[in-house]
Amino acid sequence: MKKAVPTTLRSALAPFHLCVLLASQQALGQETTPRADKHYIGLMATAINHRTIGSAAERAWGSAATLVVGGHITDLFHAELRAGGGYKDAEVPNSDLTLAVDYFASWYIGMHYPLGKYANIYGQFGFSYIHGEAILENPDADRNVFYRNFGEEFPDSSFSASWVAGLDFEVMEDTFLVFEGGKLFEDTGSEVNSFQFSGGLRYEF
Repeated sequence: MKKAVPTTLRSALAPFHLCVLLASQQALGQETTPRADKHYIGLMATAINHRTIGSAAERAWGSAATLVVGGHITDLFHAELRAGGGYKDAEVPNSDLTLAVDYFASWYIGMHYPLGKYANIYGQFGFSYIHGEAILENPDADRNVFYRNFGEEFPDSSFSASWVAGLDFEVMEDTFLVFEGGKLFEDTGSEVNSFQFSGGLRYEF
């Protein structure tokens, strides 16, 4: 009788032990992938702010869409490529000048730092190639006197140093809401400084 009780108890607990074993194996099989082994892709809407346009130092806004593809080098460092295309040209106030960024491509290397479990701040530095055009109508008008030295190709210098600082929030598993701002390029010919402000989604895999 004394031996029957432990045997009966073990028999009753056997299904429980089996469930615990299967759950443990499943948990081991679903370990999260280290961030250093992940890549990512993102799509953002970008506002381009052109500053110090001509001697009048006017500002103008254009819009673009940006595709981001990158990978994590370590848990803190990443590298990425970007390609963007403009869909709204920048019309310079008080003039007949329009600045168009047809497309651009950027390369960055950066560092991100976690803020708790679901958010990160990041900064990155790199280089950008920009292609566009400057369209000046009625060049003889007095309101366009500061812009007559703009050539049709904009910017004059296609390559420029770029930087970005941003913040992301994980809204779903491996999916982040991104907000960022930084410098896209500086044209050494026209001395126009163009900044980028973007928002969108990034998915890590």
